[in-house]
Amino acid sequence: MIEEHELIDNDFLRQFELKIDDQLAKIEYSLQERKIFLTKLIIPEDLFSETFQNEFIITVFKHIQERNLSVVPTSPEIAKFIRKNRQYKSMLPVGVRI
Repeated sequence: MIEEHELIDNDFLRQFELKIDDQLAKIEYSLQERKIFLTKLIIPEDLFSETFQNEFIITVFKHIQERNLSVVPTSPEIAKFIRKNRQYKSMLPVGVRI
């Protein structure tokens, strides 16, 4: 479902956006030095499923990896995702544990 839609990094609003039909899923962020703080995950009710949420987060993480940034998840849902998917722990900055 996600593969056929383009992830948009909206610098102005500081959020990653994925538009599907008329619905907008987004992850808000704050960028400081070489760290990106993922502060809020918003998925419309019509799109929400755990599978969609995981695919959306993975898509955003791939984009962040390409930019060579560390991830600081302040959103509970994203922190929970990293706890379940340990392969992404390497994206955390030194000294940050989840």
